[in-house]
Amino acid sequence: MARSLRLEFEGAFYHITSRGNLRDSIFFDDKDREKFLEILRRTKERYGYLLHAYALMENHYHLFLETPKTNISQIMQNINTSYTVYINKRHKRYGHLFQGRFKGIIVDKESYLIVLSRYIHLNPVRARITQSGSVLHISIMMVLLKYHILFIVRSLPVEI
Repeated sequence: MARSLRLEFEGAFYHITSRGNLRDSIFFDDKDREKFLEILRRTKERYGYLLHAYALMENHYHLFLETPKTNISQIMQNINTSYTVYINKRHKRYGHLFQGRFKGIIVDKESYLIVLSRYIHLNPVRARITQSGSVLHISIMMVLLKYHILFIVRSLPVEI
């Protein structure tokens, strides 16, 4: 059975996730995370997308991006393939790093911008990776004030 085509259009906003094969790790140390961010920078320059938020977890990542052109599939193929080649070479591995295709959900900017950004940035907190959300590899700084969380968001799009 053929896979369904992705819906792509100019100015689309996507919540992108990609998980490690068998839910295994995709980031083994900070050097791997820095390389992933380098790949994001390079693909931003090449394809012209806008990155609004990101979170790098141990076995998956989240991206909130906007595509001025209809090229989300090309963008994600470049990111995931480049990173897989790097990981396989650096860690002397073979085969797939990611589990299937990336998940790309089109979101409505007006309704879900803040909700999605909060979800992505709280992901490390909910996974108990950090208590404050101040890990290096998310695109937001959170300040906890008693029972309220104040978000100080970098100007959109995120510079990596």
